[in-house]
Amino acid sequence: MPPHEGQALFTAGAAISNTGHVVLMLHGRGASPQDILGLVPHLDCPAATYLAPAAANRTWYPLSFLSEISRNEPDLSSALCVVEQIVQDCEQRGIKRDRIVLLGFSQGACLAAEFAVRHPGRWGGVVVFSGGLIGPPGTTWDTTGDFAGTPVFLGCSDVDAHIPKTRVEESAVVFSRMGADVTTRIYPGMGHTVNDDEIEHARKMLKSIAQQKETGSSQYSKEDPVS
Repeated sequence: MPPHEGQALFTAGAAISNTGHVVLMLHGRGASPQDILGLVPHLDCPAATYLAPAAANRTWYPLSFLSEISRNEPDLSSALCVVEQIVQDCEQRGIKRDRIVLLGFSQGACLAAEFAVRHPGRWGGVVVFSGGLIGPPGTTWDTTGDFAGTPVFLGCSDVDAHIPKTRVEESAVVFSRMGADVTTRIYPGMGHTVNDDEIEHARKMLKSIAQQKETGSSQYSKEDPVS
């Protein structure tokens, strides 16, 4: 059996609906779905449905995201399958990908970024809190596809012990090359955490999707001030 098969899926926010939008939230190593769902009140978007799957043994893959990908198998492939199955379930319920936001912290952020790059297209957004694309130093990402203006936010400390600043910057380049609307924030001296500014960017992204429901067009732009 794949390592993450049969794990629980936790929910918060509005009941899932084909007229609503979904935030798929991926927790970090050693954490739980309840931990990542703790961000929900701060995101201040009660109209969204929040879905948070559980990793087996609280770990999506055993080693650093900078290890050889083969050394994180079969856990990594199983984790990516969990995300894909949730996305497919949302689509079967009538929720298009442009109304799904992929959001993660730390190991979960790396998983969210990696899944997005392997499945390019117009998503509601991608939020990467202290994470980056998966692979050892020197990895080149030759994935083709077009994010069609998907808003992508990457935030991280410049001294994060787990996430090198260079990997965040490399990830931003890949997303930009593939047509995403990328915002990157590197915070001097911040620990391995999520700060208020990052929450504001994510909140603004979700607000844009809610506005899109009302107006039929997205209002999100990285040039807009965060409010």
